[in-house]
Amino acid sequence: MTSPASASDGQGAPSLAGASLQAGLSAYVHIPFCAARCGYCDFNTYTKLDFPGGASLSGYRRTLEREIELSRHALGVASEPPSFQTVFFGGGTPTMLPPSELAAIVESLRAAFGLAPDAEVTTEANPETVTQESLEALAAGGFTRISFGMQSASERVLRLLDRAHSDGQVARAVGWARSLGLETSVDLIYGTPTETAAEWDRSLHEAIGLGVDHVSAYALTIEPGTKMGAKARRGELPGVDEDTQAERYERADEILSAAGLAWYEISNWARPGHECRHNMVYWRGGNWWGYGPGAHTHIDGTRLWNLKHPLAYAAKIANGELGVDGFERLTRVERAEEQVMLAIRLSEGFTANAQALERLAEDGLVEFLPSVPTAASAAGEAKAHARLTLRGRLLADEATRRLWDFL
Repeated sequence: MTSPASASDGQGAPSLAGASLQAGLSAYVHIPFCAARCGYCDFNTYTKLDFPGGASLSGYRRTLEREIELSRHALGVASEPPSFQTVFFGGGTPTMLPPSELAAIVESLRAAFGLAPDAEVTTEANPETVTQESLEALAAGGFTRISFGMQSASERVLRLLDRAHSDGQVARAVGWARSLGLETSVDLIYGTPTETAAEWDRSLHEAIGLGVDHVSAYALTIEPGTKMGAKARRGELPGVDEDTQAERYERADEILSAAGLAWYEISNWARPGHECRHNMVYWRGGNWWGYGPGAHTHIDGTRLWNLKHPLAYAAKIANGELGVDGFERLTRVERAEEQVMLAIRLSEGFTANAQALERLAEDGLVEFLPSVPTAASAAGEAKAHARLTLRGRLLADEATRRLWDFL
């Protein structure tokens, strides 16, 4: 195993000059601010908006712009930088920033690296944080895709999750975005304690009825350090039930597939041609640079992560340094394990040891893809191409571990 290095070790950021970026580069931009913290959230987010200096909401754009320029130099691409193929603003709530500031950040990425002519530029948004005018400004500023945090169509479940929006706000926000020609996606959460099967069905049908291009559905996890975690610990809230969550997932796949949204990644369904290209970069092991506190970067098997607290992160940027907290260079074995762990999630399938796949197929976890011929490695190892079955998607972690035994 590699030993991660940190800035406190005196290592700083590793040299990334000369990285192979011909296949493209993507950008993730973390906006850590939220109006309120949801009860289930354990992301790196802050409801305090007035940190000193470049860590505040009002000064955050300038800090990001400095980091963008620093990243260009770190990659050693002063003359011919690679264009960003995809850009994704996540959080937090990115739309806590005015649309003019979000558009300015996109322009800074364009100025420093360039954007591909068909670049996908996405922002997450809470439905209550946008208006028709703000979405118009985002579209004019280069955004092509909006991912709305719907979570549920049940007002009762929304309150359990501490979400601030109402069901009607989702419909209005998606309608505005679609009228502007923006790609649209909604996130759903299933398995909230006390959620009924009927409530989950309603959420799925209402999401479809919005006419969105893409749906992400995630099983709720109750993390120890969250408000929901504290309630569960005190016995005020039941824990999640894995069997119920499996039933909810199967129902999601049934209803979304019948509506023309096919699964392309374990937690994601899309109409043909509307898959999230940015997230495919992650699952295919591509290269991306992460901007903002706590953001992660991957370049050719080297992983970097930024300091999590906005103050510490902004102080390093102001000092002319990347906000890196630590890094690691993955070994050949670690990269092979990660490739399996990521590729196995995709409906396009993955190539692996034929014997291992035969055993998984016997247990109903994978199905072979006959259109891809069996291949052999340089060492003569027989390979085959397969993808997870519905049962396999529910047991993806087990399938991954069993494939690792054959690496």
